[in-house]
Amino acid sequence: MSDQTPDFDVAIIGGGPAGTTVATLLRKYNPGLSVLILEKEKFPREHVGESQLPLVSHILAEMGVWEKVEAANFPIKLGVSYTWGQVNEPWEFDFFPAEEFTDEPRPASYAGQRQHTAFQVERAEYDNILLRHAEEMGATVREETSVKEVLREDDTITGLKLNTDETITARHYVDASGHVGLLRRAMGVESEAPKELRNVAFWDYWDNAKWKVEIGVGGTRVYVRSLPFGWIWFIPLGPSRASVGLICPSDYYKERGISPRELYDEALELQPDIKALLADAKSELGNDKVHSIKNWSHLSSRLVGENWWLCGESAGFADPILAAGMTLAHSSARETAYSILDIESDPGDMKWVKHRYDTKNRDNINQHIRFAKYWYASNGQFTDLQDHCTSIAKEAGLKLSPKDAWRWLSQGGFATEFAGTASLGSFSLNSGRHLVDRFLGGEQKMKIDGNNVFKLNIRGAKEDVIGDLHDGKIVRVPCYRRGNSVLPLAGQYGELVEMLKQTSDIDKILAYLNSKISGAVAAGSESLSISSYMQTLDAMMIQGWVTGKLDKRKPQIQIGSITGRLIRSEHAAKDALTKAKGSIKFN
Repeated sequence: MSDQTPDFDVAIIGGGPAGTTVATLLRKYNPGLSVLILEKEKFPREHVGESQLPLVSHILAEMGVWEKVEAANFPIKLGVSYTWGQVNEPWEFDFFPAEEFTDEPRPASYAGQRQHTAFQVERAEYDNILLRHAEEMGATVREETSVKEVLREDDTITGLKLNTDETITARHYVDASGHVGLLRRAMGVESEAPKELRNVAFWDYWDNAKWKVEIGVGGTRVYVRSLPFGWIWFIPLGPSRASVGLICPSDYYKERGISPRELYDEALELQPDIKALLADAKSELGNDKVHSIKNWSHLSSRLVGENWWLCGESAGFADPILAAGMTLAHSSARETAYSILDIESDPGDMKWVKHRYDTKNRDNINQHIRFAKYWYASNGQFTDLQDHCTSIAKEAGLKLSPKDAWRWLSQGGFATEFAGTASLGSFSLNSGRHLVDRFLGGEQKMKIDGNNVFKLNIRGAKEDVIGDLHDGKIVRVPCYRRGNSVLPLAGQYGELVEMLKQTSDIDKILAYLNSKISGAVAAGSESLSISSYMQTLDAMMIQGWVTGKLDKRKPQIQIGSITGRLIRSEHAAKDALTKAKGSIKFN
């Protein structure tokens, strides 16, 4: 590389959610960094991908832009209404219980119930808010400026040649160019597209569409309705505007031999719920056109190089059945920013930082892709899904029966998003359990169910560290590592480890949790729940970090289906403890 001083510390290709997240967090935590965003289009501009998950709201709050997004009055997403597979009866998959969602004036603050909800956004307006915010944070934004050529020497980028005939240099380069993957392609990084998710999407926007359900002030659900050859989404974007799209296999579209609009209209005719919502609506594109995209689910073989990073859709993307696209974009971009900040603070640990970034984010994207495969597999015979889950568990070094493999995957196999909390991709374990119930046709027991004595099992484990992101720093968190399984010694995992070192009795564990939650309630916090700790304990048992048995002389624990609702009052917390005196059951 040249010895000349680079033009910028960080050059970001792409001004969408991923690029602006990187830029904003870099400037927030290290205002001394010079950051450039290169965007080929002029904002605002339309873009698909309007539906979010609650994790995005957390990142928006950290970026300092949540209030601006909330002020845009986008619909609040509480969850999704599905019909799926061979059952036509609708069912709900909510992030926050709709019956507990209370009316409150908007714009509201990022607190209480709003910490558990998401947005459904007009991307033209949403992306413009984020780009302007990054600019206000001190990033240099150049719109209508594209990269003509990526200059490189081996695995090092030496500059970006622009459509203005300038050459821009930087110390770090970030590919947030979306599915184009401009740096990814230039650096020869391969990307695998799973054959099971080689689909096409056709969509349009509709004016004067109806909302099926309105919950509180601005609250609603996205609608997903399955078809014999795919599924339809209906996403409310405003008081009367909606995004409506069709997903179907690429091969099916080719075999039909009809135009995208004809197939799209045929799908709408086959789905009475969606058809009714559009009865008085008008298509924005007319009768012969639709927007389209194909084969977008993919995972890059690596996400980092000598001086470059892939984030957002250039790194990978999972099928939209779970609406994880924007979550993956924001979360991987947050990881990119933190990684650069860490290297800027202390380059001595650069190798560990890069390895962590690559493995963690590839695992996270891959887990969402796998989860999408499960959804599609569940549209057919469950025996196929069972076999698929067994093979995935085997890859993780676990020999499980088909049913146990699905339980492991849905309740703990995806626990990598946060260092201290068990989760299923971007969903809570409780949400995953509701999916298990739905796909298996009945309530499924938790692994800890029927046991009341639990012991920590760290035999054969080695001490290691993982990284957790806090206030602009990658905090080194101690952990145990055994094969592909990791047990973080932080958050709820860490608390349970310390608890299990002191006692193995569930009644004493619950007494401790009750005391902790009562204290949190007294301090005005509403974020703790006994059920979340029990889910984490269940994940630890599934992964083999905890063993359980039944001592008939002591009270039993029967978890059943946990709703994950928050323990909101001291009375509720005491009620939970009272149940520990007899047969304990959380519903």
